[in-house]
Amino acid sequence: MAESPEEVKYYRLEELKQHNSGRSAWIHIHDKIYDVTKFLEEHPGGAEVLKEQAGGDASEAFDDVGHSTDAREMTKRYLIGELHPDDRTAFEEPKKPNVIILESESSWWYSWIIPAIAGMSVALLYRLYATDH
Repeated sequence: MAESPEEVKYYRLEELKQHNSGRSAWIHIHDKIYDVTKFLEEHPGGAEVLKEQAGGDASEAFDDVGHSTDAREMTKRYLIGELHPDDRTAFEEPKKPNVIILESESSWWYSWIIPAIAGMSVALLYRLYATDH
């Protein structure tokens, strides 16, 4: 694809929708149009994954899979243009999951030591309670 905005090739949504088969598979990811026809058989997830998205918006599916930096770089080979500005929709920023990641050492601590101490404490309290009655 050309660098300057004047040289950008725009495709309408109706044209994109016509390329929805194994003979011609186009997808759009975040307003960029990709011709993935030659990549179908090479796709690590299988050709069917791309065929399901052919002719439509593959942005969410592409983001959900968590493609590697190499895979994202590889998309440039198949870039043929952009979705026409009149056919674009606003995309939300991908939401990041609310996950707390513990470092490996603290993970071990929280996973084994604290539960072991809590378990021994409960056992000790039960034993004290049971022998008093």
